[in-house]
Amino acid sequence: MASNYSALTYNVDMVFCIDCTGSMGNIIEIVKNNALNFYTDVTAAMDKKRKHISQLRVRVVAFRDYIADGKDAMLVTDFFNLPQDAENFEKCVRSLRADGGGDDPEDGLEALAYAIKSNWNTEGAKKRQIIVVWTDAETHPLGFGKTSPFYPNGMASDIRELSSWWGGTQQGGFVDREGKRLLLFAPDAPDWNVISQNWEKVLHFPSEAGKGLENLEYEEIINVITNSI
Repeated sequence: MASNYSALTYNVDMVFCIDCTGSMGNIIEIVKNNALNFYTDVTAAMDKKRKHISQLRVRVVAFRDYIADGKDAMLVTDFFNLPQDAENFEKCVRSLRADGGGDDPEDGLEALAYAIKSNWNTEGAKKRQIIVVWTDAETHPLGFGKTSPFYPNGMASDIRELSSWWGGTQQGGFVDREGKRLLLFAPDAPDWNVISQNWEKVLHFPSEAGKGLENLEYEEIINVITNSI
């Protein structure tokens, strides 16, 4: 018997901001494996909900500390189209290593800024623009690393400007107001809390230094993403 069901189709972009400093040494492999499993796990969960992802793209922003790590402070890739670019995406993620970082806070806000200003897919009525941040560290204020010759031009000057970037395309921001999602796996710390308590469509899963993403937390993140798509 032929089904008259017509699946809902979505264009989904994800950006993974991954802390690659030395303190992540014990958990970087867990984070990398979670990142690599995201496509399979999200699409499987979506299929159960009778939703179909027509295009899924993934981008990586690996971050450290501009003062301590110079040119190695930030790795920013283009979007990988999955599953077509799965091999190159895996090579990229597998190449990440936990090293450097200097003092305890890192430049996580700059990584988030890179993610927000991604070249998002704006096609289609159903789209999602999702950022996932994995870090066990507090973050420096924006601009802390400006003395580094490798600090990027055009960066948000402070948390207020970064907040405006998240405000949505109809308000001068860089993300789709309805389609945006931010998942923070980050410490219970001042700047991360400002974001989780004041920005729209943010979920915060507090992390602890040296501890990985537990299975339940990972499953919760998958559920949050699929429930919001």
